[in-house]
Amino acid sequence: MGVFNSLNETSNKAVDLSEQYYQKTQEYYKLKVFHQLSLTTGMFCKMAILGSLGFLGLLFFAVAGTIYLGEILDSLVLSCLAIGALFFVIVTILYKTRKRIDNFIVKKLSAKFFT
Repeated sequence: MGVFNSLNETSNKAVDLSEQYYQKTQEYYKLKVFHQLSLTTGMFCKMAILGSLGFLGLLFFAVAGTIYLGEILDSLVLSCLAIGALFFVIVTILYKTRKRIDNFIVKKLSAKFFT
């Protein structure tokens, strides 16, 4: 009977240890998900704030550049067309390099997500 009691006690310990392991693993993944969500939320908030401020700055630079170029060319219409063409050139360059930009973003996000 001593062997059966010893086996029973050992199996009970194994069950207890596996339950503890399951609970600790569950707690770890909850913390990991919380950590990733907080990093992602913070990143999107920073991107929104910096993007909106950058857009406002670009808008003011575009207006100031248009007015200045209008004084140089003596035509506000030509300066608006030139600034518009400049923006289309920039958009075209960004469109052509979109794969590189996507790869860069994926690498940065994967470094944050999988650490």
